[in-house]
Amino acid sequence: MHDGNERLAQDVTTLGAMAGQMAEYLDSEILFWPLGRGDMPMLTLGGYLLREHRLLALPQLLTPEQRTQVDAAIFQFNQTLSNRVVRFEAKAAHELEARLRQWTETLKELEHGTLQRSSNYATVVETRAMIHALLDRLSMPPYRPDARLGQQVALLDTRLQGRWQPGEFVWPAEWQPAYPRGEYWWLYGTPRASKYTGDRD
Repeated sequence: MHDGNERLAQDVTTLGAMAGQMAEYLDSEILFWPLGRGDMPMLTLGGYLLREHRLLALPQLLTPEQRTQVDAAIFQFNQTLSNRVVRFEAKAAHELEARLRQWTETLKELEHGTLQRSSNYATVVETRAMIHALLDRLSMPPYRPDARLGQQVALLDTRLQGRWQPGEFVWPAEWQPAYPRGEYWWLYGTPRASKYTGDRD
């Protein structure tokens, strides 16, 4: 895993690229939008909001130039959203459903013992963090949160808690102030390995 500061620098670059293509993305029917560079993740609202949260929560780890870049990206994003409220809400809900399916499959892999629980968990739990970021934004006016999706997240969390082992923060230690344990408990520990690895769906 890269150093936390190095990954934050990548987040700054990615946030700017995502904000720059956000208008086209929201006006399209595409959910996973290629940013045009092989070393960057796909543009999604969850991916953008995940990075925005982290960068806003950790300004002390950024240079003045990086903070300026983050402010510019967020300003561009907010300008883009100003006349696309309905499109944002629809696309965010669509992505939330896709991320919930993805997270459900991850939990199945954990339960069946087909996912290595240590290093791999730190990677796949990013999906849960995107779900949190999407739900958080959709709970703010002028959006109307879908209670059904929130209930689905709660059920999946209960499922994970049934095999949860509290422990150390799974992401770079420098990021911990952005993710308080009470709210982001699923970043503090790992799921227990399945005892049953023979019968797999």
